[in-house]
Amino acid sequence: MLPDEYYKQRIIKLRTCLKLLNKKKQALAWLRFVTIIGIGMSCYFLQAIGILYVLIVALSLLIIFTQFVFSDLRNKAAIENQESLIQINEDELKALAHNYYHFTDGQEHIQEEHFYTNDLDIFGHASLYQYINRTQSQMGNNSLAYCLSNPTNPDTILHRQAAIKELLNKTEWRQQLQAIGAIEKIKTATQSRLQKWLIEKDSFVNNTLWVIARYTMPAVIIVVIFLNITDVLSNYIRNYCLLASALLAFYISKKVTPLHQQVSKITDELKILSSSIHLIEQINFTSTYLKDLQKQFNQENEKASSKINQLKKILDWLDLRFNFVVYIPLDILFQWDLQQVMALEKWKRKNKKNVMAWFTALGDIEAINSLSTLSFNHPKWCYPILKEDHFFIEGEEIGHPLLQDEVCIKNSLKINSSGELMVVTGSNMAGKSTYLRSIGINTVLAMAGSSVCAKHFCLSPVQIISSMRITDNLQESTSTFYAELKKLKIIIDKVNNKEKVFILLDEILRGTNSLDRHTGSVALIKQLIKYNAAGILATHDVELAKMKDAYKSNILNYHFDVQVSNEELYFDYKLKEGVCTSLNASILMKKIGIEL
Repeated sequence: MLPDEYYKQRIIKLRTCLKLLNKKKQALAWLRFVTIIGIGMSCYFLQAIGILYVLIVALSLLIIFTQFVFSDLRNKAAIENQESLIQINEDELKALAHNYYHFTDGQEHIQEEHFYTNDLDIFGHASLYQYINRTQSQMGNNSLAYCLSNPTNPDTILHRQAAIKELLNKTEWRQQLQAIGAIEKIKTATQSRLQKWLIEKDSFVNNTLWVIARYTMPAVIIVVIFLNITDVLSNYIRNYCLLASALLAFYISKKVTPLHQQVSKITDELKILSSSIHLIEQINFTSTYLKDLQKQFNQENEKASSKINQLKKILDWLDLRFNFVVYIPLDILFQWDLQQVMALEKWKRKNKKNVMAWFTALGDIEAINSLSTLSFNHPKWCYPILKEDHFFIEGEEIGHPLLQDEVCIKNSLKINSSGELMVVTGSNMAGKSTYLRSIGINTVLAMAGSSVCAKHFCLSPVQIISSMRITDNLQESTSTFYAELKKLKIIIDKVNNKEKVFILLDEILRGTNSLDRHTGSVALIKQLIKYNAAGILATHDVELAKMKDAYKSNILNYHFDVQVSNEELYFDYKLKEGVCTSLNASILMKKIGIEL
């Protein structure tokens, strides 16, 4: 089934289910109303028979009413879940039409001097990240960003491919993971707050006096109150005991307040973390990558979701501090703060070595989930084949992932070995830059373990370095030319060190005069050939293509051309062998009124 058909059918099913849930909501509302009426009527009509009958019937109806309330809460959660799933499928239909700007764009991951992310539009508005991203937590955001900006080793690539393929047929599960995460975003700030607490030294659980006070003080107060009620102790003694307990509770409260401020108000996120992990714990994975991540949630034969629920429950009890009407009596009678902080520190002692791994593993699974959705949405894309020997890259019908199919012109590529440089000449707007970005962005996807926009794609695992979109920096007083030189120095250093890199260059040394530009370009190409570098150079300077005469086995000449008819330009955006002979700059200048 094609992805658009799947999403449309899924929306129909979800809306049908939503209608049933809304009907159930109305039915439960009426049942609660009838139950309340029944309690009132039982009190009125049965009081003549006896108060015992009134209590029995009223209590029974109250229990039934409570069950209806809980059923309504579960039904409300189911309605919200269905609505979220409907929204997810509607968003996917928009994404298939290349309307994906409602997804997170990863602006915070932009690095000014990264090897390739700025040149290839990996992050920011209308970026690859925005097109792919289906993560909900900030950990997922970060994990996906890391995959796209840091090429990994061949084993990890193959394991990710297997994981993506496994999730490909679990679309309902993937969407449910998204729906749970959409309820409340899990933030890295929450992770950081917990991490800070986990590494802090315990103040109570290791202190014998506090351990004794935890049990003895509530026991003493309860006994005193009981003896006071039975007239064994006077109100005077009772009040002094309560005052002593209150003073101790106040002293403990001052010590607990900083901890409470550190970990309070995160219970909603912990609930989502627990629910997300519980969903992951329930499924049987077969791929090594997903099984290894799943193992992070099952340490010492106890599931992480249960442990997180335990923590959430303790924090819920501790958050009663916000309700003074309930909190003050509990603290005086039972040393409430002491009870909860002791429970917290015991939980920390048992689980602190695993907590951060839970956040990380959830983020990694969300990232794979995003890449699997990308693959599901593009069933014609292929999974790259890895080649051990450096360097090799080959592709058929390679397209740019961010272009719609009807306007995406696909081309091929083949570089057989290190020391081969493809020189792509062509006129303005003929497609050179788009071709470079198509190759670069698909290589980034390949190195992340994703499927790629191509019919066939084979490459050696490699680090991309590009110099395509260079801008000046007024804050650093850096000119465009100097900024490009800084980027080229990085390339030269890596080439000289014989690192495995794949170089993409678009109109290099554009910030200087034409003579220096040509001289510098020739020198750079010679140095790249000398150190067996591999890459693609797009240029208007057709003179560079003549270097093939001296470097027949190193220079591969290709071009994009333009057809001219009645001073109108026609582009086919198809890569062709040889050197470009058609120019269009003069025609474009005439069209804007420059007299040539």
